[in-house]
Order: sequence, then C-alpha cells, then structure tokens
Amino acid sequence: VSNLGYSVSGEQLSKLFAAYGSVSSVKVIIDKLTNRSRGFAFVDMPNETEGQKAINELSGTTLEGRSITVNLARPKKEF
Repeated sequence: VSNLGYSVSGEQLSKLFAAYGSVSSVKVIIDKLTNRSRGFAFVDMPNETEGQKAINELSGTTLEGRSITVNLARPKKEF
C-alpha cells in the first residue's frame, strides 16, 4: 500500500482491509533516521481471492485525504 499519510497506523490499515477478508499482518515501514512512516506499508492477506478483491476495491480510494495505491508486493530487486 503506497501514498499513505505519515499518521496512518497499522491498526487503521488492518481495519480497512479486514472488510475484505482475513488480515494476517500489517507492517507500516518506518524511516530509521526520522522515526516516522515512509508512506507505505505491507498488508498480508492469506486468502488470495480476498486479497485481490481488496486490491481491486481499495486502490485509488482516499485515506486521510490521500489517494492510496494498492498492489501485490513485488520482490526486492537485486543490483
């Protein structure tokens, strides 16, 4: 989940995604230097169908005044 406001919490995301199915974990990524959100998070939904429905329904919606983007996580690129 990207383009999150800095104040969005894991609990908020968990509640938002729970409307579409089971949520096994939420991890808001925190900047080590500033100790605030980097504006994105990972939400793990074990059921693929529920996860896809959440992606389809939530991507482009507004959360705390910002249009969020929801995608499947991609593997980190090796350089």
